[in-house]
Amino acid sequence: MLKLFTCCLSPHCQEQQQQAHSVSITTTERSFFEDIIGSKGGLFRIFRLAELKDATDNFRSRNILGRGAFGEVFKGVLTDGTQVAVKKLSVQSHQGKRQFRTEVTLLSTLRHVNLVRLLGCCAEQSERLLVYEYHLNGSLDQTLFKTGSKNLGWPLRREIIIGAAKGLQYLHEDSRHHIIHRDIKASNILLDEKFHARISDFGLARLLDMSQTHLSTGVAGTFGYLAPEYASSGNLTDKADVYSFGIVMLEVVSGRKNYNPNVRPEDQLLLKVAWRLYTQGKLLDLVDRRMGDQYVPWEAARILHVALLCTQAAQSLRPSMSKVVYLLHGRSEISEVPTKPPSVFVESFEMQPHKPQSRKRPSVTLTSSSNASMVSSIFSET
Repeated sequence: MLKLFTCCLSPHCQEQQQQAHSVSITTTERSFFEDIIGSKGGLFRIFRLAELKDATDNFRSRNILGRGAFGEVFKGVLTDGTQVAVKKLSVQSHQGKRQFRTEVTLLSTLRHVNLVRLLGCCAEQSERLLVYEYHLNGSLDQTLFKTGSKNLGWPLRREIIIGAAKGLQYLHEDSRHHIIHRDIKASNILLDEKFHARISDFGLARLLDMSQTHLSTGVAGTFGYLAPEYASSGNLTDKADVYSFGIVMLEVVSGRKNYNPNVRPEDQLLLKVAWRLYTQGKLLDLVDRRMGDQYVPWEAARILHVALLCTQAAQSLRPSMSKVVYLLHGRSEISEVPTKPPSVFVESFEMQPHKPQSRKRPSVTLTSSSNASMVSSIFSET
């Protein structure tokens, strides 16, 4: 049972509280944690701050696994030798506190082989920390793009794509909640020691009632992965995740980031290059050259075809994630033909091209910094 301490307003009293390592949580949070612990029992732990400081060597910089908009992730080793990843959320960030509650709520109830497992959390003093299982091979973007990283062979790339697709299908269609992740990208797909894919970072996720067709919300996510209709209007459906996953599939097959400012302007956007090669009948030219001829052409062509189906400008034309999984597993010819590429962004948004100033931009929460020229190019294409 968590013990609730009365918050004192005087500086001296606050200092005494910190020295005593008291748990500073609200009445609402106390009830929230009791509900989680009561429902999950031994599957979910409340960690002490001192325990996590010891595990991470007091959150030393050399133990940092990654950084996000709302905090840092540290590698830690518990007293029993268990390796963990500890996300230390920004105490100054309202978004960080919201992310903490969202992740605890969702990941304490979700169980799937292709989702990251949340082991527990810590809410002590002003700190909010999340403790996950540790993934030896880090994130997909590190494996694909980091200089000097080991090149992924084709079988692993294919299985990573299929595994992540199954995890997303579970969120959309098979879990007890209808969950839209909102930030599907290569850095949010983790790889274990056998390179099995695990979807992570649910701080921006939203639940959709069965009776709802969409949510209207402030735009959140990462430029380059945002679906055009969501970026323009804030109308959110699970097809926004499908679009983002299409971008991830292109990155995995090509070994290229979705945006590269260091190449010719016409080649900077990976999605734009993919659609151009498709119209030229040269889609396999997108395959990562580091693999040489050590890949299966028909499998690569199939995955790229599905990726283009997922990134069509009209959300109604994008397949569901269960259809994506089915298509990725299949051997028969795909009958669906990709149409309406997202290079016609403005028209596909059903906006008035001659009166762009009459439409307000939705508020945007980005999970990483973005390049201004990239944003400009995305929203100015016709």
